[in-house]
Amino acid sequence: MKRVVIFASGSGTNAENLIKFFQNRKNASVVLVLTNNPQAKVLDRCKALKVSAMSFNNMALNESGHVLNLLKTLKPDLIILAGFLRKFPEAILNAFPNKVINIHPALLPKYGGKGMFGMHVHQAVVANKETETGITIHFVNEHYDEGTTIFQTHCEVKPFDSAEDVAAKIHELEMEHFPKVVESLLFPNE
Repeated sequence: MKRVVIFASGSGTNAENLIKFFQNRKNASVVLVLTNNPQAKVLDRCKALKVSAMSFNNMALNESGHVLNLLKTLKPDLIILAGFLRKFPEAILNAFPNKVINIHPALLPKYGGKGMFGMHVHQAVVANKETETGITIHFVNEHYDEGTTIFQTHCEVKPFDSAEDVAAKIHELEMEHFPKVVESLLFPNE
């Protein structure tokens, strides 16, 4: 059984989508969802889906090693950042090489980096009159949004689209593609 751990900071729609995708599978499951935000809606989603979830503070993530030790105990096959808004610690990246991935709501390398998440990205796409945008799923390294790209797909941005319109298009791409890409990483020979 392949084991997946998800990190999220907000509403958790991608986490919920992944949990549901793997919920009735015999070969993989989401074993834990972790959040740095004790008020995150992702915790409610996990409770409703009967998936273990917990919040942690920055000290547990970066200084004390509590989160790293927990991950070592769980031995995940894949660690997924799904709307996780903190820089991921190098200690965890080093302990789990090529096992930490992120989804970004733009076609990297455009609109990546510190502070570029959610509506900030969509507003920048619209402000710069881009004709397309999309999602990027990539391995995580020590720099924001600079890890090796695993998958990209795009959608059209029409001249009259608002940032909210772009957000809705990106959300559709995430819901459709993220679980399939995760599955292909867990089971590369199938």
